[in-house]
Amino acid sequence: MFEETERYKTLSFYARQIVEGYITGLHRSPSHGFSVEFAEHRQYNNGESTRNIDWRLYGRTDRLFVKQFAEETNLRCRLVVDHSGSMRFPTEGQGNTARPNKLTFALYACAILLELLVRQRDAFGLTLLSDGMDVHSEMRSSKVHQRYLLELLERELREPATEGRRTAVAASLHRLAEEMHRRSMVVLFTDALTDDNERETLFDALRHLRHNKHEVLLFHTLDYGREARFEFDDRPTLFIDLESGRRLKAQPAEVESRYRETMRQQLEEIRRHAMQYRIDYQPVAVEEGVERVMLPFLLKRARMR
Repeated sequence: MFEETERYKTLSFYARQIVEGYITGLHRSPSHGFSVEFAEHRQYNNGESTRNIDWRLYGRTDRLFVKQFAEETNLRCRLVVDHSGSMRFPTEGQGNTARPNKLTFALYACAILLELLVRQRDAFGLTLLSDGMDVHSEMRSSKVHQRYLLELLERELREPATEGRRTAVAASLHRLAEEMHRRSMVVLFTDALTDDNERETLFDALRHLRHNKHEVLLFHTLDYGREARFEFDDRPTLFIDLESGRRLKAQPAEVESRYRETMRQQLEEIRRHAMQYRIDYQPVAVEEGVERVMLPFLLKRARMR
């Protein structure tokens, strides 16, 4: 029990440290949320709140005007993590284990986003997908809800890797698109390692979300060194499919060229579809570490607002 409590504190403390560093780099408080965008002015009415009075405009005109915003309510954000078997690569014993596996990266990134969202007073929820919707929380904005979701993330971190949890997230994403009646931001972490037919269904699901006016951020999460560039020692290597359990022994040098070309085509296809559907596409190399990936992304998003 003591070990679990310490792990929870570590994840929570880590997220707070990262977000505080982000706020320092931004040189402003994000307390109003990313979704609040200025639309127009209207004349101030006596007796109403003075919070949104444009004092600079008052200084120029000597008249009171109130800023109106395109989105008066705060952002609604659903964090969606593919936790199928392939997301647990690399497993222990697969070369350098100092880097996180893809799922660990996604869970820590979610902890950072939860800390940022709760500070912005935005509503947030968490969904874990594999071949079904395995975890699906409500959307709330309280610190109690944040702690509950952090506990879910910790539980997932502690879960031992098991074979057999397959990637088939498209059906659950379609369900999400139908269930979310209010415009939201959907942040998806997945390696998108599927066959060609399943990848097409994933694109259809992402297009469904965009059609329903949701903003979609796709963190395409890979161990780029080994999964995109196939950086393995040139010696007989046993490759194990973490979803089906299938095993294949091969000499990396003999298959490297064909593998890299196939992956190049798949990555380009995913990038092209993301641009076509106006999805914010973020390729993620987990070997770079959570901080080096997430902080530049958050700062870029802030500058775009």
